[in-house]
Amino acid sequence: MNRDIFIIGFMLFALFFGAGNLIYPPILGMESGTSYLAAISGFVITGVGLPILAVTAISFVKDDARELADRVHPMFGLIFTSAVYLVIGPFFAIPRAATVGYEMSVEPFLNDSSAIILLVFTIFFFVLVYYVSLNPSKMVDQIGKYLTPILLVAIVVLSIGGFLLLTVPLEGPVERYLDAPFFTGFVEGYLTMDAIAALAFGIVVVSAFKERGISAREDMIKSTLKAGLITGIALIAVYASIGWIGAKMASQGTFTNGGEILSAAADQMFGVYGALLLGVIVTLACFTTSVGLVVAVAQFFAKITSMSYKMLVLIVTIISFAISNQGLDTIIGLSVPVLTFIYPIAIILILLTFLHRLFGGVQAVYRSAILVTAIISLYDGIVAFGFELPGAGTFMESLPLYDIGLSWLIPAIVAGFIGWLIGKNKTGEVPH
Repeated sequence: MNRDIFIIGFMLFALFFGAGNLIYPPILGMESGTSYLAAISGFVITGVGLPILAVTAISFVKDDARELADRVHPMFGLIFTSAVYLVIGPFFAIPRAATVGYEMSVEPFLNDSSAIILLVFTIFFFVLVYYVSLNPSKMVDQIGKYLTPILLVAIVVLSIGGFLLLTVPLEGPVERYLDAPFFTGFVEGYLTMDAIAALAFGIVVVSAFKERGISAREDMIKSTLKAGLITGIALIAVYASIGWIGAKMASQGTFTNGGEILSAAADQMFGVYGALLLGVIVTLACFTTSVGLVVAVAQFFAKITSMSYKMLVLIVTIISFAISNQGLDTIIGLSVPVLTFIYPIAIILILLTFLHRLFGGVQAVYRSAILVTAIISLYDGIVAFGFELPGAGTFMESLPLYDIGLSWLIPAIVAGFIGWLIGKNKTGEVPH
């Protein structure tokens, strides 16, 4: 079983480690500079800790993330979970993976990029994604046994080069990392999408363990947690390494995204071989993540609709292909406000899952905490889209932790406690 845990842990690492994981840590490193340690620590909480908790949370239930969300209300469960799968699937995460793969593994070798070349790349990319996604049981072995070790070796080579060959001193942090670098890094971890992707990947992991004969709930939770720890250690090592590369490259030029930072660093350290090495890392990372997301989305919608799994794989692949050809800037621009809205709700739902026994599973706790979180995060999402709400703005800005992007946290805790009191008064005692 230890062998299976390692294989599934490596598979989960490969599923998580995609486009967002490559492009955000280097930017964080470049901007945080001498405050890098605090910033990457915050990033790890939301970029690693929460995803592992989310995967483990799925092992607590019999089915999938919808069962967790149904604790609020069945209609909320259907709508929220569907939205999560669409966001981390064909609408944002999969197209982002494909376009990042193109921009970091193909563009560096071109004199001039074009929409036609992107189109050709995405056709090949999604044909392969479709083929591998058709058989999810084989996916575990294909990714866990073969692709992940290659990916890890390539990342290790790049990281060692960063520590040994980039010797310039760190720059001072930019303004937004001056006062609270830990919490700025914490919010930056949202952009990986991994905590909400974990709600989808959780069922892939649970299914993989079921196929290996694990059925008892306690054994499932322990096995999932062990696989998650393997994944978490690998993710932390990678984030810290490529973030450090970003911190060291701050004085080496002007960069607009993490892809440019890594490309410049790879070229500076290894020349043309660096570009090839980075191309291998990016292509494998984006491909494995895309396959995992297609499988998870198709499995979910196959359960709630009458459509077959294979047909849904085809539909998800085609939609992802179409959106990926809109370009990376468009995809990122639209995804940030949506993630600003959805992420806090997912975080509260994950945390309540682990506290479920503590408050006796009182439904009012779920409803009140999620409602308040949704209202505040909806406001944040609307503002992130560029709309101003003057009437609400004054009140929202007065909330605790607003300046560090966590204005929903204290109200959610207070609302959850009030919900617990309501549930207790209705029943005379807290149910167990």
